Amino acid sequence: MKLVFLGTPDFAVPSLERIIASKHEILAVVTQPDKPVGRNNVLTPPPVKVCALKHGLKVLQYNKIRTEGVGDLKNLAPDIMVTCAFGQILSQEIIDIAPRGIINVHASLLPKYRGAAPIQYSVINGDTETGVTIMQTEAGIDTGDILSVEKTPIYPDETAGELFERLSELGAKLIVETLDKIEAGKITPVKQDETKATHVKMLTRETGKIDWTKSAKDIKNLARGTNPWPAAHTFLNGKTLKIFVVDALDGDFDGQIGEVLRADKKLVVKCGQGAVEILEIQSEGGKRMSATAFDAGRKILKGDILK
Repeated sequence: MKLVFLGTPDFAVPSLERIIASKHEILAVVTQPDKPVGRNNVLTPPPVKVCALKHGLKVLQYNKIRTEGVGDLKNLAPDIMVTCAFGQILSQEIIDIAPRGIINVHASLLPKYRGAAPIQYSVINGDTETGVTIMQTEAGIDTGDILSVEKTPIYPDETAGELFERLSELGAKLIVETLDKIEAGKITPVKQDETKATHVKMLTRETGKIDWTKSAKDIKNLARGTNPWPAAHTFLNGKTLKIFVVDALDGDFDGQIGEVLRADKKLVVKCGQGAVEILEIQSEGGKRMSATAFDAGRKILKGDILK
């Protein structure tokens, strides 16, 4: 089939690569505009654009595809369009351009975790299973019919960043399989069960704020789910401490909520239930390091209260 691919970040690159290597023809790749990055605001292309240009594909970029891209897409006359973390909401006019519509790679087991950050919230919420859903795009956000699904476990110490990599590869495999089945007429769409639908918002820096009244397990999951960004964080004497990796400790611990119980090569903090041992940490303006190296600088003392 002839298709247009719409995607922007690293997550979408494996899907684009797999489609390039398949029997399907990519007419163009649509991605978000280049953006300034870093302290020097260097104008940087999105990963999907870099990949597309490497393969000699036509690249289209729009600030607002709903108003700027309709004519171009109609002129391309694709059989189908594929979206993968594109980052803009599509109008019904765009959805209706291709005879076979638009299909989307979504990193959750729909209808669970509709929205912008399904990978992170599956980890934050302590789920033990997730997966990728290929769905038919419609006007609602992630509400379209399910075309194919593949499940995978979430490992106990797996971070959102690690799961992101696995699901991007899983989605790449599944999107090509689904395109092949659509072309062969071997797909039976399944309606989503609205009674089981849940929604997640975009991550913000505030998402990573640690509430020390929660259980050690919950705090560990928050650290896993916000690693690498925005990172779980707390405050000591008004300064931010980012906490990337912790281990949950069961048992009863004396002391106040948020109190540093140990700071002798191990950093242990009391939680609402149990305690956590901090394994990787970063001070404000500092570098990410092991808690052992951090403790050598005596930046946290026993009895300190994290807030």
